[in-house]
Amino acid sequence: MGNAEEMLSAAAANAEANAAPGLSPRPERRVAVLACMDTRIDLFPMLGIQRGDAHIIRNAGGLVTDDAIRSLSISQRLLGTEEIVVVMHEDCGLLGASEDDFRAALAADGVLPGWRLGAFDDVEATVRHSLARLRASPELPKRQSIRGFVFDPETGAVREVAER
Repeated sequence: MGNAEEMLSAAAANAEANAAPGLSPRPERRVAVLACMDTRIDLFPMLGIQRGDAHIIRNAGGLVTDDAIRSLSISQRLLGTEEIVVVMHEDCGLLGASEDDFRAALAADGVLPGWRLGAFDDVEATVRHSLARLRASPELPKRQSIRGFVFDPETGAVREVAER
Protein backbone atom coordinates (compact mmCIF):
# COMPACT_ATOMS: atom_id res chain seq x y z
CA MET A 1 0.00 0.00 0.00
CA GLY A 2 1.37 3.45 -0.95
CA ASN A 3 1.47 6.49 1.29
CA ALA A 4 -1.66 8.03 -0.22
CA GLU A 5 -3.64 4.85 0.42
CA GLU A 6 -2.39 4.69 4.02
CA MET A 7 -3.30 8.33 4.53
CA LEU A 8 -6.76 7.84 3.08
CA SER A 9 -7.26 4.84 5.35
CA ALA A 10 -6.13 6.84 8.39
CA ALA A 11 -8.50 9.67 7.45
CA ALA A 12 -11.40 7.26 7.18
CA ALA A 13 -10.56 5.64 10.51
CA ASN A 14 -10.35 9.03 12.21
CA ALA A 15 -13.21 10.82 10.48
CA GLU A 16 -15.00 11.63 13.72
CA ALA A 17 -11.86 13.14 15.30
CA ASN A 18 -11.08 15.02 12.08
CA ALA A 19 -14.52 16.61 11.84
CA ALA A 20 -14.79 20.24 12.88
CA PRO A 21 -18.52 20.93 13.05
CA GLY A 22 -19.20 24.56 13.83
CA LEU A 23 -15.53 25.59 13.68
CA SER A 24 -15.20 28.83 11.73
CA PRO A 25 -12.80 29.20 8.78
CA ARG A 26 -11.92 32.55 10.40
CA PRO A 27 -8.97 32.01 12.75
CA GLU A 28 -9.93 32.50 16.37
CA ARG A 29 -6.67 34.32 17.15
CA ARG A 30 -6.77 36.36 13.92
CA VAL A 31 -3.25 35.34 12.96
CA ALA A 32 -1.72 33.83 9.85
CA VAL A 33 1.57 31.92 10.01
CA LEU A 34 3.88 31.61 7.02
CA ALA A 35 6.41 28.84 7.61
CA CYS A 36 8.78 26.48 5.88
CA MET A 37 7.46 23.07 4.85
CA ASP A 38 10.35 21.32 6.67
CA THR A 39 9.17 18.13 8.37
CA ARG A 40 10.93 19.06 11.62
CA ILE A 41 8.65 22.04 12.20
CA ASP A 42 5.51 21.22 14.18
CA LEU A 43 3.90 24.64 14.39
CA PHE A 44 1.01 23.80 16.68
CA PRO A 45 2.96 22.90 19.83
CA MET A 46 5.81 25.26 18.92
CA LEU A 47 3.55 28.31 18.80
CA GLY A 48 0.97 27.16 21.34
CA ILE A 49 -1.85 27.12 18.82
CA GLN A 50 -4.74 24.74 18.26
CA ARG A 51 -6.85 23.87 15.25
CA GLY A 52 -9.00 26.90 14.47
CA ASP A 53 -6.53 29.43 15.94
CA ALA A 54 -4.53 30.41 12.85
CA HIS A 55 -4.18 30.10 9.12
CA ILE A 56 -1.07 28.09 8.29
CA ILE A 57 0.68 28.77 4.97
CA ARG A 58 3.71 26.63 4.18
CA ASN A 59 6.18 26.57 1.33
CA ALA A 60 9.83 25.73 0.74
CA GLY A 61 11.80 28.11 2.94
CA GLY A 62 8.78 29.90 4.40
CA LEU A 63 9.47 32.55 1.78
CA VAL A 64 7.29 35.53 0.96
CA THR A 65 6.46 34.55 -2.60
CA ASP A 66 3.70 36.02 -4.75
CA ASP A 67 1.52 33.03 -3.85
CA ALA A 68 2.21 33.48 -0.12
CA ILE A 69 1.11 37.12 -0.44
CA ARG A 70 -2.01 35.92 -2.30
CA SER A 71 -2.87 33.54 0.55
CA LEU A 72 -2.15 36.16 3.22
CA SER A 73 -4.28 38.71 1.38
CA ILE A 74 -7.18 36.25 1.30
CA SER A 75 -6.59 35.48 4.97
CA GLN A 76 -6.82 39.17 5.88
CA ARG A 77 -9.35 40.53 3.42
CA LEU A 78 -11.82 37.63 3.42
CA LEU A 79 -11.22 35.85 6.72
CA GLY A 80 -10.29 38.55 9.22
CA THR A 81 -6.68 37.93 10.21
CA GLU A 82 -4.78 40.92 11.55
CA GLU A 83 -1.33 39.55 12.40
CA ILE A 84 1.32 37.68 10.42
CA VAL A 85 4.07 35.51 11.85
CA VAL A 86 6.91 34.26 9.61
CA VAL A 87 8.81 31.16 10.77
CA MET A 88 12.04 30.14 9.07
CA HIS A 89 14.65 27.79 10.51
CA GLU A 90 18.30 26.86 10.83
CA ASP A 91 19.64 24.17 8.48
CA CYS A 92 17.04 24.88 5.80
CA GLY A 93 17.47 23.03 2.51
CA LEU A 94 17.51 26.39 0.69
CA LEU A 95 20.33 27.74 2.85
CA GLY A 96 23.42 27.81 0.65
CA ALA A 97 21.70 26.13 -2.30
CA SER A 98 22.64 27.24 -5.81
CA GLU A 99 20.06 28.99 -7.98
CA ASP A 100 22.25 28.36 -11.02
CA ASP A 101 22.71 24.64 -10.38
CA PHE A 102 19.00 24.17 -9.73
CA ARG A 103 18.04 26.07 -12.89
CA ALA A 104 20.60 24.04 -14.91
CA ALA A 105 19.14 20.76 -13.59
CA LEU A 106 15.64 21.87 -14.56
CA ALA A 107 16.84 23.06 -17.98
CA ALA A 108 18.51 19.67 -18.54
CA ASP A 109 15.03 18.16 -18.12
CA GLY A 110 13.59 20.67 -20.57
CA VAL A 111 11.88 22.69 -17.84
CA LEU A 112 12.11 26.48 -17.48
CA PRO A 113 9.72 27.53 -14.71
CA GLY A 114 8.64 31.11 -14.12
CA TRP A 115 9.66 30.88 -10.46
CA ARG A 116 12.99 30.93 -8.63
CA LEU A 117 14.34 28.38 -6.17
CA GLY A 118 14.61 31.05 -3.47
CA ALA A 119 18.05 30.04 -2.19
CA PHE A 120 19.64 32.22 0.49
CA ASP A 121 22.87 32.47 2.48
CA ASP A 122 21.70 34.16 5.69
CA VAL A 123 18.49 33.06 7.41
CA GLU A 124 18.10 36.18 9.57
CA ALA A 125 18.68 38.52 6.63
CA THR A 126 16.11 36.54 4.66
CA VAL A 127 13.57 36.87 7.48
CA ARG A 128 14.20 40.63 7.56
CA HIS A 129 13.76 40.84 3.79
CA SER A 130 10.52 38.82 4.07
CA LEU A 131 9.14 41.12 6.76
CA ALA A 132 10.02 44.20 4.68
CA ARG A 133 8.30 42.72 1.63
CA LEU A 134 5.15 41.99 3.65
CA ARG A 135 5.12 45.48 5.16
CA ALA A 136 5.37 46.97 1.66
CA SER A 137 2.62 44.78 0.16
CA PRO A 138 -0.47 46.84 -0.65
CA GLU A 139 -2.44 43.60 -0.98
CA LEU A 140 -2.26 43.35 2.82
CA PRO A 141 -4.43 45.90 4.61
CA LYS A 142 -3.09 44.90 8.07
CA ARG A 143 0.67 45.46 8.09
CA GLN A 144 1.15 46.79 11.62
CA SER A 145 1.75 43.44 13.32
CA ILE A 146 4.20 41.37 11.29
CA ARG A 147 6.95 39.48 13.12
CA GLY A 148 9.56 36.94 12.17
CA PHE A 149 11.20 34.04 13.98
CA VAL A 150 13.94 31.48 13.42
CA PHE A 151 13.53 27.94 14.77
CA ASP A 152 16.51 25.74 15.61
CA PRO A 153 15.47 22.11 15.00
CA GLU A 154 18.45 20.82 17.01
CA THR A 155 17.54 22.61 20.25
CA GLY A 156 13.87 23.47 19.73
CA ALA A 157 14.63 27.12 20.49
CA VAL A 158 12.79 29.89 18.67
CA ARG A 159 14.22 33.39 18.48
CA GLU A 160 12.70 36.56 17.14
CA VAL A 161 14.51 38.38 14.36
CA ALA A 162 14.81 42.05 15.22
CA GLU A 163 14.53 44.72 12.60
CA ARG A 164 17.61 46.76 11.84
